[in-house]
Amino acid sequence: MGGAVSAGEDNDELIDNLKEAQYIRTELVEQAFRAIDRADYYLEEFKDNAYKDLAWKHGNIHLSAPCIYSEVMEALDLQPGLSFLNLGSGTGYLSSMVGLILGPFGVNHGVELHSDVIEYAKQKLDFFIKTSDSFDKFEFCEPSFVTGNCLEISPDCTQYDRVYCGAGVQKEHEDYMKNLLKVGGILVMPLEEKLTKITRTGPSAWETKKILAVSFAPLIQPNHADSGKSRLVHLPPVAVRSLQDLARIAIRGTIKKIIHQEAMSKAGNGLKNPPRFKRRRVRRRRMETIVFLDKEVFASRISNPSDDNNNSEDMEEERPEEEEETKASELKPDPPVNFLREKVLSLPLPDPLKYYLLYYREK
Repeated sequence: MGGAVSAGEDNDELIDNLKEAQYIRTELVEQAFRAIDRADYYLEEFKDNAYKDLAWKHGNIHLSAPCIYSEVMEALDLQPGLSFLNLGSGTGYLSSMVGLILGPFGVNHGVELHSDVIEYAKQKLDFFIKTSDSFDKFEFCEPSFVTGNCLEISPDCTQYDRVYCGAGVQKEHEDYMKNLLKVGGILVMPLEEKLTKITRTGPSAWETKKILAVSFAPLIQPNHADSGKSRLVHLPPVAVRSLQDLARIAIRGTIKKIIHQEAMSKAGNGLKNPPRFKRRRVRRRRMETIVFLDKEVFASRISNPSDDNNNSEDMEEERPEEEEETKASELKPDPPVNFLREKVLSLPLPDPLKYYLLYYREK
Protein backbone atom coordinates (compact mmCIF):
# COMPACT_ATOMS: atom_id res chain seq x y z
CA MET A 1 0.00 0.00 0.00
CA GLY A 2 1.40 3.41 -0.87
CA GLY A 3 3.01 5.04 -3.86
CA ALA A 4 0.89 8.15 -3.54
CA VAL A 5 3.89 10.50 -3.67
CA SER A 6 7.25 10.49 -5.43
CA ALA A 7 10.29 8.93 -3.84
CA GLY A 8 12.61 11.25 -1.96
CA GLU A 9 16.39 11.35 -1.87
CA ASP A 10 16.35 11.66 1.92
CA ASN A 11 13.90 11.96 4.80
CA ASP A 12 13.35 15.72 4.37
CA GLU A 13 12.57 15.33 0.68
CA LEU A 14 10.09 12.55 1.48
CA ILE A 15 8.36 14.89 3.94
CA ASP A 16 8.36 17.70 1.36
CA ASN A 17 6.57 15.37 -1.05
CA LEU A 18 4.01 14.35 1.58
CA LYS A 19 3.32 18.02 2.36
CA GLU A 20 2.94 18.91 -1.30
CA ALA A 21 0.43 16.08 -1.73
CA GLN A 22 -1.48 17.28 1.38
CA TYR A 23 -0.89 14.11 3.40
CA ILE A 24 0.94 16.19 6.01
CA ARG A 25 -1.12 19.27 6.82
CA THR A 26 -0.13 20.48 10.29
CA GLU A 27 3.12 21.77 11.76
CA LEU A 28 3.16 19.34 14.70
CA VAL A 29 2.95 16.32 12.40
CA GLU A 30 5.58 17.75 10.07
CA GLN A 31 8.01 18.34 12.94
CA ALA A 32 7.57 14.78 14.20
CA PHE A 33 8.14 13.28 10.73
CA ARG A 34 11.27 15.36 10.16
CA ALA A 35 12.70 14.51 13.58
CA ILE A 36 12.84 10.75 13.00
CA ASP A 37 14.58 9.38 9.93
CA ARG A 38 12.45 6.60 8.45
CA ALA A 39 15.58 4.82 7.20
CA ASP A 40 16.70 4.22 10.78
CA TYR A 41 13.86 1.72 11.14
CA TYR A 42 14.93 -0.37 8.14
CA LEU A 43 17.41 -3.21 8.14
CA GLU A 44 20.69 -2.01 6.62
CA GLU A 45 20.33 -3.97 3.38
CA PHE A 46 16.91 -2.45 2.63
CA LYS A 47 17.59 1.22 3.41
CA ASP A 48 17.67 2.19 -0.28
CA ASN A 49 13.87 1.85 -0.25
CA ALA A 50 13.27 3.87 2.92
CA TYR A 51 12.20 7.11 1.20
CA LYS A 52 9.76 5.52 -1.22
CA ASP A 53 6.09 5.86 -0.40
CA LEU A 54 5.70 2.12 -0.02
CA ALA A 55 5.10 -0.34 2.78
CA TRP A 56 7.98 -2.62 3.78
CA LYS A 57 7.90 -6.09 5.30
CA HIS A 58 10.66 -8.47 6.23
CA GLY A 59 9.68 -11.48 8.29
CA ASN A 60 7.62 -10.14 11.17
CA ILE A 61 9.00 -6.60 10.78
CA HIS A 62 6.61 -4.27 9.01
CA LEU A 63 6.30 -0.57 8.18
CA SER A 64 3.27 0.99 6.54
CA ALA A 65 3.69 3.45 3.66
CA PRO A 66 4.56 7.03 4.68
CA CYS A 67 1.30 8.37 3.22
CA ILE A 68 -0.64 6.02 5.53
CA TYR A 69 1.31 7.06 8.63
CA SER A 70 0.84 10.74 7.82
CA GLU A 71 -2.92 10.32 7.39
CA VAL A 72 -3.04 8.43 10.70
CA MET A 73 -1.03 11.11 12.52
CA GLU A 74 -3.26 13.88 11.17
CA ALA A 75 -6.47 11.99 11.99
CA LEU A 76 -5.40 11.32 15.59
CA ASP A 77 -5.29 15.06 16.31
CA LEU A 78 -2.49 14.59 18.85
CA GLN A 79 -1.85 17.07 21.65
CA PRO A 80 0.65 17.19 24.54
CA GLY A 81 -0.35 15.23 27.62
CA LEU A 82 -2.74 12.75 25.94
CA SER A 83 -2.66 8.97 26.36
CA PHE A 84 -2.02 6.83 23.26
CA LEU A 85 -2.38 3.10 22.58
CA ASN A 86 -0.80 1.59 19.46
CA LEU A 87 -2.23 -1.83 18.61
CA GLY A 88 0.28 -3.68 16.47
CA SER A 89 3.08 -1.29 17.40
CA GLY A 90 5.69 -3.05 15.21
CA THR A 91 9.03 -1.26 14.87
CA GLY A 92 7.94 1.61 17.12
CA TYR A 93 8.39 4.18 14.33
CA LEU A 94 4.86 5.56 14.69
CA SER A 95 4.93 5.36 18.50
CA SER A 96 8.16 7.38 18.61
CA MET A 97 6.74 10.11 16.35
CA VAL A 98 3.63 10.25 18.52
CA GLY A 99 5.83 10.50 21.63
CA LEU A 100 7.45 13.67 20.30
CA ILE A 101 4.04 15.36 20.30
CA LEU A 102 2.66 13.90 23.55
CA GLY A 103 5.54 15.33 25.56
CA PRO A 104 6.81 14.27 28.99
CA PHE A 105 3.41 14.04 30.66
CA GLY A 106 1.67 11.89 28.07
CA VAL A 107 1.15 8.11 28.05
CA ASN A 108 2.51 6.06 25.16
CA HIS A 109 1.78 2.30 25.11
CA GLY A 110 2.08 -0.31 22.39
CA VAL A 111 0.95 -3.93 22.00
CA GLU A 112 2.80 -6.18 19.56
CA LEU A 113 2.14 -9.86 18.84
CA HIS A 114 5.73 -10.88 18.02
CA SER A 115 8.40 -10.80 20.73
CA ASP A 116 11.23 -10.49 18.18
CA VAL A 117 9.62 -7.31 16.83
CA ILE A 118 9.37 -5.93 20.38
CA GLU A 119 13.13 -6.40 20.75
CA TYR A 120 13.70 -4.73 17.39
CA ALA A 121 11.52 -1.77 18.44
CA LYS A 122 13.41 -1.39 21.72
CA GLN A 123 16.74 -1.33 19.86
CA LYS A 124 15.48 1.35 17.47
CA LEU A 125 14.07 3.42 20.34
CA ASP A 126 17.38 3.24 22.19
CA PHE A 127 19.25 4.23 19.01
CA PHE A 128 17.02 7.28 18.55
CA ILE A 129 17.42 8.45 22.14
CA LYS A 130 21.19 7.88 22.24
CA THR A 131 22.20 9.25 18.83
CA SER A 132 19.65 11.63 17.28
CA ASP A 133 20.13 15.38 17.70
CA SER A 134 16.40 15.73 17.04
CA PHE A 135 15.76 14.21 20.46
CA ASP A 136 16.94 17.38 22.21
CA LYS A 137 14.48 19.56 20.30
CA PHE A 138 11.54 17.88 22.03
CA GLU A 139 10.44 16.62 25.42
CA PHE A 140 9.76 12.98 24.69
CA CYS A 141 7.05 10.59 25.87
CA GLU A 142 8.97 7.34 25.66
CA PRO A 143 6.83 4.44 24.42
CA SER A 144 6.44 1.22 26.41
CA PHE A 145 5.78 -2.02 24.51
CA VAL A 146 4.19 -5.28 25.70
CA THR A 147 3.90 -8.60 23.89
CA GLY A 148 0.48 -10.06 23.21
CA ASN A 149 -2.55 -10.22 20.96
CA CYS A 150 -4.36 -6.88 20.87
CA LEU A 151 -7.70 -8.72 20.82
CA GLU A 152 -6.96 -10.10 24.29
CA ILE A 153 -6.45 -6.89 26.26
CA SER A 154 -7.53 -7.25 29.87
CA PRO A 155 -11.04 -5.81 30.38
CA ASP A 156 -9.87 -3.88 33.44
CA CYS A 157 -7.34 -1.84 31.44
CA THR A 158 -7.46 1.92 31.44
CA GLN A 159 -9.08 3.73 28.51
CA TYR A 160 -7.08 5.99 26.22
CA ASP A 161 -7.46 9.39 24.56
CA ARG A 162 -6.10 8.09 21.26
CA VAL A 163 -5.98 4.57 19.82
CA TYR A 164 -4.55 3.30 16.55
CA CYS A 165 -4.75 -0.23 15.18
CA GLY A 166 -2.24 -1.13 12.48
CA ALA A 167 -4.05 -4.22 11.18
CA GLY A 168 -7.32 -4.78 9.38
CA VAL A 169 -10.30 -4.86 11.76
CA GLN A 170 -13.41 -6.83 10.94
CA LYS A 171 -16.87 -5.47 11.77
CA GLU A 172 -17.25 -8.00 14.60
CA HIS A 173 -14.37 -6.36 16.50
CA GLU A 174 -15.47 -2.74 16.03
CA ASP A 175 -17.18 -2.43 19.43
CA TYR A 176 -14.20 -4.04 21.16
CA MET A 177 -11.95 -1.31 19.72
CA LYS A 178 -14.39 1.47 20.60
CA ASN A 179 -14.44 0.41 24.23
CA LEU A 180 -10.72 1.17 24.53
CA LEU A 181 -11.51 4.88 24.14
CA LYS A 182 -12.31 7.56 26.68
CA VAL A 183 -15.23 9.88 25.97
CA GLY A 184 -13.84 12.53 23.62
CA GLY A 185 -11.21 10.11 22.37
CA ILE A 186 -10.29 9.24 18.79
CA LEU A 187 -9.79 5.78 17.30
CA VAL A 188 -8.15 5.32 13.89
CA MET A 189 -8.13 1.88 12.28
CA PRO A 190 -8.56 0.06 8.96
CA LEU A 191 -12.18 -1.07 9.11
CA GLU A 192 -13.46 -3.15 6.19
CA GLU A 193 -10.82 -1.83 3.76
CA LYS A 194 -11.28 1.82 4.77
CA LEU A 195 -9.00 3.81 7.07
CA THR A 196 -11.63 5.02 9.52
CA LYS A 197 -11.67 7.72 12.20
CA ILE A 198 -14.12 7.17 15.07
CA THR A 199 -14.65 9.85 17.73
CA ARG A 200 -16.36 8.93 20.98
CA THR A 201 -18.72 11.85 21.63
CA GLY A 202 -20.51 10.30 24.63
CA PRO A 203 -20.77 7.07 26.68
CA SER A 204 -22.72 5.46 23.83
CA ALA A 205 -22.34 8.04 21.05
CA TRP A 206 -19.88 7.94 18.16
CA GLU A 207 -18.98 9.87 15.02
CA THR A 208 -17.46 7.93 12.14
CA LYS A 209 -15.51 9.27 9.18
CA LYS A 210 -13.98 7.26 6.33
CA ILE A 211 -10.56 8.68 5.41
CA LEU A 212 -9.30 6.62 2.47
CA ALA A 213 -9.31 3.14 0.97
CA VAL A 214 -6.52 0.92 2.30
CA SER A 215 -5.38 -2.68 2.24
CA PHE A 216 -4.08 -4.06 5.55
CA ALA A 217 -3.38 -7.60 6.68
CA PRO A 218 -6.19 -8.64 9.05
CA LEU A 219 -5.87 -8.95 12.80
CA ILE A 220 -4.65 -12.36 13.89
CA GLN A 221 -7.32 -14.13 15.88
CA PRO A 222 -6.39 -15.46 19.34
CA ASN A 223 -5.39 -19.12 19.40
CA HIS A 224 -6.55 -20.98 22.51
CA ALA A 225 -5.84 -24.44 21.14
CA ASP A 226 -2.90 -25.10 23.47
CA SER A 227 -4.34 -24.23 26.86
CA GLY A 228 -7.94 -23.47 26.05
CA LYS A 229 -7.57 -20.24 28.04
CA SER A 230 -7.27 -16.65 26.95
CA ARG A 231 -3.87 -15.04 27.52
CA LEU A 232 -4.89 -11.63 28.75
CA VAL A 233 -2.64 -8.73 27.83
CA HIS A 234 -1.96 -6.43 30.76
CA LEU A 235 -0.98 -2.97 29.62
CA PRO A 236 1.73 -1.02 31.47
CA PRO A 237 0.50 0.96 34.47
CA VAL A 238 0.33 4.73 34.11
CA ALA A 239 3.51 5.46 36.03
CA VAL A 240 4.09 8.57 38.13
CA ARG A 241 7.39 10.22 37.25
CA SER A 242 10.07 10.33 39.88
CA LEU A 243 11.12 13.63 41.43
CA GLN A 244 14.54 13.18 39.80
CA ASP A 245 12.96 12.78 36.37
CA LEU A 246 10.68 15.79 36.91
CA ALA A 247 13.73 17.85 37.85
CA ARG A 248 15.48 16.83 34.63
CA ILE A 249 12.45 17.85 32.56
CA ALA A 250 12.24 21.22 34.35
CA ILE A 251 15.98 21.94 34.02
CA ARG A 252 16.04 21.08 30.32
CA GLY A 253 12.97 23.23 29.75
CA THR A 254 14.56 26.18 31.55
CA ILE A 255 17.78 25.85 29.53
CA LYS A 256 15.78 25.80 26.29
CA LYS A 257 14.02 29.01 27.33
CA ILE A 258 17.37 30.66 28.06
CA ILE A 259 18.71 29.62 24.66
CA HIS A 260 15.58 31.03 22.99
CA GLN A 261 15.84 34.31 24.92
CA GLU A 262 19.50 34.68 23.99
CA ALA A 263 18.67 34.11 20.33
CA MET A 264 15.86 36.68 20.49
CA SER A 265 18.16 39.17 22.23
CA LYS A 266 20.76 38.84 19.48
CA ALA A 267 18.08 39.29 16.85
CA GLY A 268 16.86 42.40 18.67
CA ASN A 269 20.35 43.87 18.55
CA GLY A 270 20.39 43.64 14.80
CA LEU A 271 22.26 40.36 14.66
CA LYS A 272 20.54 37.87 12.43
CA ASN A 273 20.78 34.13 12.84
CA PRO A 274 23.64 32.75 10.78
CA PRO A 275 22.47 31.33 7.46
CA ARG A 276 22.53 27.60 6.99
CA PHE A 277 24.45 28.05 3.75
CA LYS A 278 27.24 30.41 2.82
CA ARG A 279 25.80 32.45 0.00
CA ARG A 280 27.53 33.69 -3.12
CA ARG A 281 26.44 35.76 -6.05
CA VAL A 282 25.21 33.66 -8.90
CA ARG A 283 26.51 34.52 -12.33
CA ARG A 284 23.75 34.64 -14.91
CA ARG A 285 24.12 32.20 -17.72
CA ARG A 286 21.96 30.93 -20.51
CA MET A 287 19.24 28.61 -19.32
CA GLU A 288 19.43 25.00 -20.37
CA THR A 289 16.14 23.24 -21.05
CA ILE A 290 15.69 19.47 -21.20
CA VAL A 291 12.59 18.18 -22.96
CA PHE A 292 11.30 14.62 -22.43
CA LEU A 293 9.34 13.12 -25.33
CA ASP A 294 8.31 9.52 -24.91
CA LYS A 295 11.59 7.69 -24.24
CA GLU A 296 13.84 10.22 -25.97
CA VAL A 297 15.50 13.20 -24.37
CA PHE A 298 16.14 16.46 -26.21
CA ALA A 299 18.29 19.23 -24.79
CA SER A 300 18.24 22.78 -26.08
CA ARG A 301 19.36 26.18 -24.92
CA ILE A 302 17.05 29.16 -24.73
CA SER A 303 18.01 32.71 -24.10
CA ASN A 304 17.19 34.62 -20.97
CA PRO A 305 15.73 37.95 -22.22
CA SER A 306 17.71 39.90 -19.65
CA ASP A 307 20.91 38.49 -21.11
CA ASP A 308 20.25 40.23 -24.41
CA ASN A 309 19.42 43.60 -22.85
CA ASN A 310 22.03 44.03 -20.16
CA ASN A 311 24.80 41.54 -20.60
CA SER A 312 27.19 43.43 -18.35
CA GLU A 313 24.75 44.47 -15.62
CA ASP A 314 24.85 42.52 -12.34
CA MET A 315 27.25 40.04 -13.89
CA GLU A 316 30.31 38.50 -12.34
CA GLU A 317 33.48 38.06 -14.28
CA GLU A 318 34.33 34.64 -15.60
CA ARG A 319 36.41 32.77 -13.04
CA PRO A 320 38.75 29.86 -13.52
CA GLU A 321 37.12 26.47 -13.08
CA GLU A 322 39.11 25.77 -9.91
CA GLU A 323 37.74 28.93 -8.29
CA GLU A 324 34.18 28.01 -9.23
CA GLU A 325 34.64 24.61 -7.56
CA THR A 326 35.94 26.30 -4.41
CA LYS A 327 32.90 28.58 -4.31
CA ALA A 328 30.57 25.63 -4.83
CA SER A 329 32.13 23.81 -1.90
CA GLU A 330 31.23 26.76 0.31
CA LEU A 331 27.55 26.05 -0.34
CA LYS A 332 27.67 22.87 1.74
CA PRO A 333 25.64 23.24 4.95
CA ASP A 334 27.47 23.55 8.22
CA PRO A 335 26.83 20.71 10.67
CA PRO A 336 23.79 21.54 12.85
CA VAL A 337 24.62 22.83 16.31
CA ASN A 338 22.98 21.19 19.31
CA PHE A 339 22.69 24.29 21.48
CA LEU A 340 21.06 22.44 24.36
CA ARG A 341 23.91 19.96 24.55
CA GLU A 342 26.52 22.72 24.37
CA LYS A 343 24.80 24.69 27.12
CA VAL A 344 24.49 21.67 29.43
CA LEU A 345 28.14 20.71 28.94
CA SER A 346 29.21 24.27 29.78
CA LEU A 347 27.39 24.29 33.13
CA PRO A 348 29.49 24.10 36.34
CA LEU A 349 28.06 20.70 37.26
CA PRO A 350 29.56 17.27 37.98
CA ASP A 351 29.90 15.18 34.83
CA PRO A 352 27.43 12.48 35.97
CA LEU A 353 24.74 15.16 36.39
CA LYS A 354 25.49 16.60 32.94
CA TYR A 355 25.17 13.15 31.39
CA TYR A 356 21.90 12.58 33.23
CA LEU A 357 20.52 15.84 31.84
CA LEU A 358 21.52 14.65 28.36
CA TYR A 359 19.94 11.20 28.82
CA TYR A 360 23.44 9.69 28.52
CA ARG A 361 23.36 10.44 24.82
CA GLU A 362 26.37 9.54 22.70
CA LYS A 363 26.40 12.58 20.40
